[in-house]
Amino acid sequence: MSDDEINAAMADAMGWRKEDGVYVWTANGIDCTCDELWDWVNDLNAMHLAEKSLNMQQWRIYLMHLATFMQDICHATAKEKAKAYLKTLGKWKEAQP
Repeated sequence: MSDDEINAAMADAMGWRKEDGVYVWTANGIDCTCDELWDWVNDLNAMHLAEKSLNMQQWRIYLMHLATFMQDICHATAKEKAKAYLKTLGKWKEAQP
């Protein structure tokens, strides 16, 4: 997946939707807006918030996915975390040849 495809898939996984030209998501019952998608591929803070959305079973699967391509999962890049997150939720798409 390209960086743009990863960010779009992350937005979808996080429940973002586009309304009237802005991105909207709901947190604690409050609609939040942003003019553009977050950059989950390059932003560890955005990935930290995504990780918080995982339940314990998903967290174990997420760590398993990270471990398949990282020997030191504590130092995974935002992109590596996004890939593992999307794989955990079944939203990762392999590149077509």
